[in-house]
Amino acid sequence: MKAPAPRKKSAASPTATSRKKTAARKVSSKAKKTTASKLSAQYPDIRRALERQRADLLEEVGDALSQHKTPEALPDVSDQASAEEDQRFSMRIMEREQNLLKKVNEALERMKNQTYGICEQCGENIPYKRLKARPVTTFCIECKTVQEQKEQARRSEEHTS
Repeated sequence: MKAPAPRKKSAASPTATSRKKTAARKVSSKAKKTTASKLSAQYPDIRRALERQRADLLEEVGDALSQHKTPEALPDVSDQASAEEDQRFSMRIMEREQNLLKKVNEALERMKNQTYGICEQCGENIPYKRLKARPVTTFCIECKTVQEQKEQARRSEEHTS
C-alpha cells in the first residue's frame, strides 16, 4: 500500500486569511482608539477654546433673540425696506452662528467619543496646526482640498449647463 502523497503547501486557506484580516482590523481599531484617546487628551487648549466659543455663541444667540423685534410698519417705503433688509441680515448672521454652534457641539462630542482629530475621510490624524486654526474641522487638509475641488468642478459644470 502506498503512503499518501504529501500535500502541497498552498497560500493561506480562506479561513486563515479571514482570521488574519479580522485580527489586523482589531489591531488597527485598537491603535486608532488609542491614538484618538491620546489626541483628545492632547488638546485641552482646543477643548477650552471650543467651550469658550460655545458659551459666546449661546450668549450672542440669546441676546439676538431677546432683542428680536417684529418689524414695525414705517411710513416711508425706503425706511421700511431698509428695516426689512437689516432684519434679513440679522437672521442670516443668526443662522450662521447656529450652524457654527452645531459644529462646535459636534467637535466637543467627538472629543468625548475620542474621535476628535481624526479625518472622517481617510482616517488619518489631522495635524495640530490645522485643528488649532479650525477646531471644528473634520477633514485633513488633503481630503478637504479634494472635496473643495470636486465641489468647484460640480458648480462650474452646473453653470455651463
